[in-house]
Amino acid sequence: MNFTRTLLSRILALPVLFFVSTADAQNGDAMVKVPPSLVPAELVPDTRALSADEEWKTFQVAPGYRVELAASEPLVGDPIFAQFGPDGRLWVVEMLGYMPDIEGNREDEPVGRIVVLKDTDGDGRFDQSKVFLDQLIMPRTVLPIGEGALVGAPPMLWYCPDKNGDDKADEKIEVAKDAGAQTIPGRPELANPEHGANSPLWALDNWIYFAEYAARFRWRGAGAFERSLSSMRGQYGLSQDDFGRLYYNFNSGHLQGDMWPSHYRLRNPNYEKSGGRISPPVNQAVWPIRVTPGTNRAYIPENMAGYKLKNFTAACSPWIYRGDLFPEDALGNAFACEPALHLVKRDILTLEKGKLVAREAYDQREFLASTDERFRPVSMTTGPDGALYVIDFYRGIIQHRISLSPYLEKYIQEHDLVNPRGLGRIWRIVPENAKTRPAPNLAKLGSAELVPILAHTNSWHRETAQRLLVERADAGVVPALEALTRSDAALGRMHALWTLDGMGKTTWPVIEAALADADARVRNSAVRIAEMFLAGKGRAAAVTRLIALSATEPDSQVQIQIALTLGECQDSAADQAMAAMASRVPDHPYLTDAILSGVKGRELELLEHCLASGSGKHLIPSLAGCVASERNPARVSRLLALAEKAGATPRKTLLAGFTANAADFTRRKVKLEARPAFLDTPGTEKVADMLTWPGKPAPAGFKPPRPLTADELSRFEMGKALYSGICAGCHQPSGSGLDGIAPPLIDSEWVNGSPERLSRIVLHGVRGYITVKKRRYQLDMPPLGALGDEPLAAILTYLRREWEHGSDPISPDFLKAVREKEGKRTDSWTEQELLKIP
Repeated sequence: MNFTRTLLSRILALPVLFFVSTADAQNGDAMVKVPPSLVPAELVPDTRALSADEEWKTFQVAPGYRVELAASEPLVGDPIFAQFGPDGRLWVVEMLGYMPDIEGNREDEPVGRIVVLKDTDGDGRFDQSKVFLDQLIMPRTVLPIGEGALVGAPPMLWYCPDKNGDDKADEKIEVAKDAGAQTIPGRPELANPEHGANSPLWALDNWIYFAEYAARFRWRGAGAFERSLSSMRGQYGLSQDDFGRLYYNFNSGHLQGDMWPSHYRLRNPNYEKSGGRISPPVNQAVWPIRVTPGTNRAYIPENMAGYKLKNFTAACSPWIYRGDLFPEDALGNAFACEPALHLVKRDILTLEKGKLVAREAYDQREFLASTDERFRPVSMTTGPDGALYVIDFYRGIIQHRISLSPYLEKYIQEHDLVNPRGLGRIWRIVPENAKTRPAPNLAKLGSAELVPILAHTNSWHRETAQRLLVERADAGVVPALEALTRSDAALGRMHALWTLDGMGKTTWPVIEAALADADARVRNSAVRIAEMFLAGKGRAAAVTRLIALSATEPDSQVQIQIALTLGECQDSAADQAMAAMASRVPDHPYLTDAILSGVKGRELELLEHCLASGSGKHLIPSLAGCVASERNPARVSRLLALAEKAGATPRKTLLAGFTANAADFTRRKVKLEARPAFLDTPGTEKVADMLTWPGKPAPAGFKPPRPLTADELSRFEMGKALYSGICAGCHQPSGSGLDGIAPPLIDSEWVNGSPERLSRIVLHGVRGYITVKKRRYQLDMPPLGALGDEPLAAILTYLRREWEHGSDPISPDFLKAVREKEGKRTDSWTEQELLKIP
């Protein structure tokens, strides 16, 4: 479907009153009582806009550090993201069109820009700003690359070269046209700027990843990009560590990550576990230094402590520090922005029993905090000088209209937070005794000069040198790169491997030697790169070496990668080696997920091996669950025959795995040719409920779903488009949700159950603990009532009929009636309240 065209044509056909005012229609009438603030007015500091010098005085930074101003208006305005180019200049995205007023009007105006900042005199403060590209509608991304930059303004992603060196884009070459929801002229409220592709990162593996986008790209020269499917991750911000693990977050969860590259988790649709998604923080506590009445849920007592919000509510842009300016104890630490609470958190990441754990670096205080209402840290990056740069949006309004609560709307109006706009600052955090370091120009270095920089102590230098070498593809430096893989610098050896891979110059002898490297990061990279030899003459040697390594590798992260790579072999000997590795390290927290991700279509055969050999016995329940999810009648029958022959204990284990997701088979059962005699065995009742066969009576009360009418079908199609732009970032395009963050929608009892409850959830939001498919989630889902009845009905109709759901659609009239009935409600719902509603 053409997302833009379909969405535009259908939405423009809607009534003029499509967008609902929170103060009026959403609340029903003028009698609505907005909850009062819990913070006494006399405790709220001055909320007026400050100059950069005045704002600087409001900062409290951790001992041993200082804050310096790197840039401010008029050089930069409304900055939301920035990256350093190879010449040391800073490329900045200016979202000048964001929330021009409290209604979000005029967000469809092309006023966004990409600007490039330069420090001409080397004093550490930018003093020159050039507009690289303007007339953009709500731009989100920039990544210096090739002769120019990759630029994103949803739904478009362009490569914009500067071929004549005048610091202006010469053209916009389409790379993708599905990078978020387009801001529709006349309907800007539909394109939530809190979602959409953002924060592009040229990662260790030479793929360009994004937050909030299920695609990745690889530079192929001359403005050409290879596209590959990736996994939707995070809301805003993306970073990586020295293993190449990606980190992201969600508004209420300030640090999430991938223990392994996300494309592996897409391999096996029969296995729907988290696939290596991690949530390292031990808590989500925050310690603002000013009272925080200006947030969406600040009127709820349990959210507050001492007039301050207790937990993250607008977390974004996690950043793993890997520079060379901060003290050594900061290396590998995770920093995260919280613009609604005016602070930056620092966590110390450690590996504990194979799990990454993040603990606060300070006791009840933050790395950086401000008493200024308008300090809005939204992004961070490490500079060529090793400093941590903080991008300060410096706005009164940070919450977008689409999820603005009546309480916050009133607070914004009372404190005159709409204007001024167009301000913005970029702050640099350095150790107290740090001296200014001039930015180098790596772009002017020859390829041979870039090779040793791959071993630099600052990650910006290493990664920039790698990118430049891959872009240039200069075969003349291959001997130097191969020599670097044998050097004393572990990070240099690792980056040399990936540079050779990016240039297409990897050889088996180099990889074979790296598989025995003393450093786990190098071995981990070598295992993954070895996959290129699984097709062709080198396959036998590669598979044999990887199987041997699986029996001896001591590092938990490398063990994961070995399992992932063995899964790429699609070979029974490799599968059996994984089972043996599972027995060797039975307490590994992620190994089972890694193994199961790579055995699509071979789960039953591996299960038979585990039963027969005793190897990898704890894989049996998950393997049986995969066979069930496959829904292949012949293979399910074969599994039941295995269960019938097995002893009592293995049978119990096998059937427990097979029925683990029995609720998913309520409507979508496995269709067998006949009733298995095995179902006469006691304890197989749940198995029987998952199956159907000719002559099996339909469950009591069952009635097939009625066909959708033409209007409902049209609404379903529009809901599909709206879901992609508004909901899929958290709940995923597949409806599978995000483990620990957003519950699944597929087969959800809330989606397919009471339309009264579901309507209230989308109209007003839901907060606190909620049980979905027997799992507990802690949520703070914002209200979507501002969208209006027609689009909400479209989204709900889509949810109740997609993924083989058969529930009745929900009409705009039904939503209108619920809206009117709950007209005075301003708070989100709790599970306990919803369960009281039929």
